[in-house]
Amino acid sequence: MGDKAQARQLAKQAGVPIVPGSDLPLKDAAEALTVADGIGYPIIFKAAAGGGGRGMRVVHDRAEAAKAFDACQSEAGAAFGSSEIYCEKFVQNVHHVEVQVLGDRNGMRVHLGERDCSVQRRQQKLLEESPAPSLSAETRAGLHRAALTVAAAVNYVSAGTVEFLVEDGGRFYFIEMNTRIQVEHPVTEMVTGIDLIREQIRIAAGESLGYRQDAVRLEGHALEVRVNAEDPDTFAPSAGRMTEWIPPGGFGVRVDSHLTAPCTVPPFYDSLLAKIIVHGRNRAEAIERMRRALAETVIEGVKTSIPFQQRVLNDPVFLEGRFTSVDTARLRA
Repeated sequence: MGDKAQARQLAKQAGVPIVPGSDLPLKDAAEALTVADGIGYPIIFKAAAGGGGRGMRVVHDRAEAAKAFDACQSEAGAAFGSSEIYCEKFVQNVHHVEVQVLGDRNGMRVHLGERDCSVQRRQQKLLEESPAPSLSAETRAGLHRAALTVAAAVNYVSAGTVEFLVEDGGRFYFIEMNTRIQVEHPVTEMVTGIDLIREQIRIAAGESLGYRQDAVRLEGHALEVRVNAEDPDTFAPSAGRMTEWIPPGGFGVRVDSHLTAPCTVPPFYDSLLAKIIVHGRNRAEAIERMRRALAETVIEGVKTSIPFQQRVLNDPVFLEGRFTSVDTARLRA
């Protein structure tokens, strides 16, 4: 499932809907053009071995397709050691929703609810929450079933995440499976009380899950924001010497970070400085708790994404739960 092109084929064979696209990695730019013409623009090229928003190019018309394919292939080879590229229809104005799953060696598999990750920039997530606020009960149940179907189709053993694009009407498409712990896993831990890292280690050691689906309880609402060292208006990196770091605290607040002060934020690596996670009895309480936590956070010396996150948390579309993957640009200064 780590090969995204192969994962698409497996999901399709299991009866899970996928975004229209190429069935196999594309051989060259000529084949890429043929497939893109058949799907219809806009399309997106993706690295088969990719992740973290790398090795992806959105193409809006035929004139830019060949150049985008070559650039995507070059980036994929440098970043992942594999230059295999596949193509999908670029589905716009959708919710990015993922389902956390666990599977052991005895064939027991459970889901731990879903996370909405629609607040993104450059295909990288900025804010995640669980449960997803935009789903009907029918769509939510369908996503959970589809995720378990995908996991069962490959006899999946470990912690993993099955990712989907969801249209406003409830129709959804499988896009990939992340065969690892993800940055946003704490929101699931907050609503389930299950330590995902512990479970992954237990499963790897050969232990059974020891519980079935009906034992999983989803309680309250959780949010996570990624505090990145970047300009909150342009998302340009902001490296330099951080002189002060005061994390937030209080009931229902968790901070995952490596920071100490003073320290140097280098320009060479991922810009993530900290994750701030909150839990509340409901979404409104979680949002208010996150607003307070961000207001308490002090980072001096480098710019951070906190002002952008604060705009999100006060945006009417986000508050109504209607935020989609194309709305982020509207909140930039």
